[in-house]
Amino acid sequence: MTDTRRAILDALADGPADGPTLADRLDVSRAAIWKHVEALREAGFAIQSGDDGYRITAVPEYGGPAVAYGLDAPYEVEYHDSIGSTNDRARQLPAEGAPETVVVADEQTGGRGRLDREWSAPSGGVWLSVFARPSLPPARVPLLTMAAAVATAEAAREAGVDARIKWPNDVLVERDGDVRKLAGILTEMEGEADRVSWVVVGVGVNANVDPADLPDGSTSLRAERAHAGRDPADIDRRTFAQRVIERFHECRGDPDAVLPAWRDRSDTLGRRVRVDTPGGEVVGEAVDVEPPGTLVVETAEGVRRVSAGDCEHLRPAE
Repeated sequence: MTDTRRAILDALADGPADGPTLADRLDVSRAAIWKHVEALREAGFAIQSGDDGYRITAVPEYGGPAVAYGLDAPYEVEYHDSIGSTNDRARQLPAEGAPETVVVADEQTGGRGRLDREWSAPSGGVWLSVFARPSLPPARVPLLTMAAAVATAEAAREAGVDARIKWPNDVLVERDGDVRKLAGILTEMEGEADRVSWVVVGVGVNANVDPADLPDGSTSLRAERAHAGRDPADIDRRTFAQRVIERFHECRGDPDAVLPAWRDRSDTLGRRVRVDTPGGEVVGEAVDVEPPGTLVVETAEGVRRVSAGDCEHLRPAE
C-alpha cells in the first residue's frame, strides 16, 4: 500500500472527510485523491461519497490493506495470497532497505518451524512475520520470542480460546486432558557481538484451519471455540492479526514486562519437564524463567538453567 493510501485510510478512520480537505492535508491534487479512493475500493474497501465527503462503510475481510487499516503499530504491511515462507520474505527486506514491516500471507507453501521442521500453513491461518531493527543486544533477542508468544496467547484468549504458552515458543490448548498445538513462533536474527542488525519474528496460528488439514496433535481457534460451545463461525483474522502485532509492539517497547506476562500465561512452569539440550537431557520441575528467557529446572541433581532446547511436558507417572 502506498503512503498516500495509508494516509487516506488513517484520515477516514477518524470519520468522513471531503476531497479538498484530504488533498490539502496530504499535499496532493483532488484528482489524485479520487484515484487513490478508487484503488482502495478495488482493494475491497466500501467507501461512500456523501455531502460530508468520503466515508468508509466496510473493510475487506483480510489482506494487506485490511490489516494495515486501523493498525496501532508503526509497521508497513506486505501481503501475499500465497508464499513459500513469510520469514524467508522478511529476511530479504533488510537488503532492500525496507522500513520495519509485517509480512502477512493467507497460506505458506514452505512454512517451517524451529530446527527447519516442516510447518503446515494452509489457507485460513494467520501467518505473519515481523521484520524489525530492535535496540537490543543479541543476548536479549529471546525476549522477542517470548513477547510474540504472549501476544499470540492473549489474542487467542480475546477470541475465546484459553491458550497457554509452552517454553520456549509454542502456544497450546488443553482439551479433555490432551494438549494440542495452536501456534508457534520462529525468531531469526543477524548481528554482531554487541548489536543486532535485524530480527524476524514469525508467528503461525491455526485460526480457521480444519484440524483434519493439520498434523496430529494440532488444533485451530475455530475448532476450539466450536468445541467449547462458543460461536463456531470463522475467527476474524484481520482483528486477530492486528491484535498480535499491536501487543507484540507493546511488549517490545517494555522488555522488562515481558517475562512477568509470560509467567502469567505459562503452561510450563510448575510442570515436570524433559528438555533435550545440546548438552544432554534435563529432567525435573520447571520452576521459573529468567532473563532473557532461560528456563530454570529443579532436577534431582540440583538447579539447571536451560537457554535452548526442545521441552516436553511429562505426566506425573513419567
